[in-house]
Amino acid sequence: MTELNAPHPPAADNSDTEVHARVDTALAELRAGEQTWGALSLGQRRKLIERVRDLTVEHAEEWVAAAASIKGLESTSPLIGEEWMSGPYAFTGGTATIARTLGDLEQGKGPLEGATFGTAPGGRTTVQVLPHGVFDQLLLSGFSAQVWLKPGIDAATAQRTAGLAQLTPDRTNGVGVVLGAGNIMSIAPLDTLYELIANNRVVALKLNPITDPMLPVFTKILAPLIDVGAVRILTGGAEVGGYLVGHDLVDHVHMTGSSITHDAIVFGPGESGAARKAAGDPLLTKPITSELGGVSPTIVLPGEWSSADIRFQAEHVATQRLHNGGYNCVASQVIVLSSGWPQRDEFLAAVRDALAAAPQRRPYYPGSDGRVESAVESYPHARRLPGGRVLIDDLNPGDETTLLNTEYFAPVLGVVELPYEGEQFFVKAVETVNEKFVGTLGVNVLAHPKTIESYGRRFDELLAELRYGAIAVNAWTALAFLSAAATWGAFPGHTLADVQSGIGIVHNALLIDGTERTVVRGPFRPSPRSLGNKEWSISPKPPWFVSNRTAATTGRLLTAFAGSPSWAKLPAIFASALRG
Repeated sequence: MTELNAPHPPAADNSDTEVHARVDTALAELRAGEQTWGALSLGQRRKLIERVRDLTVEHAEEWVAAAASIKGLESTSPLIGEEWMSGPYAFTGGTATIARTLGDLEQGKGPLEGATFGTAPGGRTTVQVLPHGVFDQLLLSGFSAQVWLKPGIDAATAQRTAGLAQLTPDRTNGVGVVLGAGNIMSIAPLDTLYELIANNRVVALKLNPITDPMLPVFTKILAPLIDVGAVRILTGGAEVGGYLVGHDLVDHVHMTGSSITHDAIVFGPGESGAARKAAGDPLLTKPITSELGGVSPTIVLPGEWSSADIRFQAEHVATQRLHNGGYNCVASQVIVLSSGWPQRDEFLAAVRDALAAAPQRRPYYPGSDGRVESAVESYPHARRLPGGRVLIDDLNPGDETTLLNTEYFAPVLGVVELPYEGEQFFVKAVETVNEKFVGTLGVNVLAHPKTIESYGRRFDELLAELRYGAIAVNAWTALAFLSAAATWGAFPGHTLADVQSGIGIVHNALLIDGTERTVVRGPFRPSPRSLGNKEWSISPKPPWFVSNRTAATTGRLLTAFAGSPSWAKLPAIFASALRG
């Protein structure tokens, strides 16, 4: 979440003149660097990205230590695993996949040569992006991801257009500004990479003030791109961000954050900004793309679950809400379930237990306590749980409006029940999350394999009706964020006047054109219970679960593997994952 007005320590030199001079210098250097970048061959760009990958692994410990200091995590906390997985591991995977894509283009091959294509309802073509090789099949056994293309785009068109701006690398597109996020530390460098590669724009990366302690490590890992003049990193508060996005030398802006911050950037703050928005008169006239979060739902399809299934999926839901303290744009905020499900009470009790048992942590993100209190004020009967967590599970019909239209960005989880069963429940759940929830970034669907089988083709037809940029079936949509070749962003079609979860996508390391969404799928049960019963996954409890005890060790090992894969590294990863 980007906050232009987030608190920031006073700079040693913060007068307007000096702030402007600092930004002016960075942008002038980028204009010169654009010429250098445009003259680099695909092979030279690949080598630069490979060097960034290697430097990320080399400085990964420093990265994680800086992130832990921001979030107040002890070095021995199992929650350090979150920083490994969503930090250097995610960025190493992104750089490694982009480097392979550039290598393919360098050799005259398309990034989708040899890809596995399929079909989805509504005349859609799909591209398998996970597993992306034999190592993925082993390390993420049972998990998959497909990018769904917009209706009417066939496989031949996708293969021909994959590569985006790197199909004409000498044709650069000016200077882009990336306004970095303050919650997940890989977002800012990943967005910088996408702007540079997919759009062929050199980048002024403005860090969120919360993440200023990351500046030294980001400077080290992005040094190859900084040295050729393709990237500059800026820090500062609102005065820097405001001057930067409006600068004449800037051609494009990309931000991660909230729709409120987006509107303040585009139309201006306060009543005058609201008036300009209503009149369709933006202050910012240059193009802007964005990833803005929203209220993400988890739909639970009724079925016959074992006690072990209920406990595992309750931990799954707790993870979707509490990972990173709840400060994720795609954190699940509302469970949608059938009031007639016979196991409803048992499942909700398990969710309460999982929320209460999750490791404690301090609310590091500014304004968190206020947002929690706002939720309790709106829902006085909400349950307060250990660690400042709140569960809103006693709603009267019609009382859910605030819950569905307010992204709390805090450890607040609500429950909405629909009086339907079977297929009718799924149909009504799809209608509810499409029409009543704010945002279109991600939706999760939890369902027993036998329930999915009973739907036949209808299951995917209902998935296709969900208007979300990421859909997860028996997984969390954060896996789409973590998968380098998957797309990440809102469902297409939003406008500046009604931006919802944003405009445009990022990640997409295969540089696929014409994408609509990513659909990820996972095993309903962890190994060994997943072996059989229509599932054949050897994956244990995922390392991103908040209840995983060895996530830090597993994340460290996975980061080293992503930088330099080898068979010799697999046994240690498997051993750590199984102990989790």
